[in-house]
This record gives sequence, structure tokens and C-alpha cells, in this order.
Amino acid sequence: QAQFVESGGGLVQPGGSLRLSCEVSGFTFSSYWMAWYRQVPGRGRELVARISGSGDKTDYADSTKGRFAISRDNAQNTLYLQMDSLNTEDTALYLCNALHYPFGSWGQGTQVTVSS
Repeated sequence: QAQFVESGGGLVQPGGSLRLSCEVSGFTFSSYWMAWYRQVPGRGRELVARISGSGDKTDYADSTKGRFAISRDNAQNTLYLQMDSLNTEDTALYLCNALHYPFGSWGQGTQVTVSS
């Protein structure tokens, strides 16, 4: 069963940075495109960034391009999201999953709150 354990969220001031991590198990991590999503109550789930299985291709939502960086360590089955220049619009619950979530399971997510 695919499992995702996100961590690294917290309270940060506007302009600050955070690094999120996601430990993955239950499937062959390196074979899948992976993604970070975020959700805010009443606004649905948004794809933030995605990365190919080998890590050589990345893509970002327009709202995060130039500020966020997705990466992965296939030896450690871990996905990362470096978030810089955070603003209040980035406040959300952040979750990781395989792209298009083919396994039907989700982790608990990690809350990011940007506030002064």
C-alpha cells in the first residue's frame, strides 16, 4: 500500500523559507513522476510542482515558479519542496503523491502558514 509521510511545515513570516519533505513507501518510487499538491478549505486541490522519476524534469504552477524548487532522492525514497519568498497566498495544507495520485491513498499533509 502506498504511504506518504509529509513533514517540515510550520508558521513562517512573509518572505521566509521552508523545506518540506515526504517519505514514501509501498511502491517503486523512482518509477513515478511525483508531485506536491496544496489545498485550502473551499478552494480544492492545486498542483504546486512535479518532477520526473529520474529527477531531470520539473514543472511548476505559475504561482510558484521561481520561488519553489522540487527535488527527490530516489535512494532514500524521499521527495522535497524548497519554498522561498513565501507569501500569505501560500498558506495551505501541503501533500505529496505520485502524479495524478494513481494509488488512491494520501498522507496527512503538512500545514504551512505564512503570517506576520
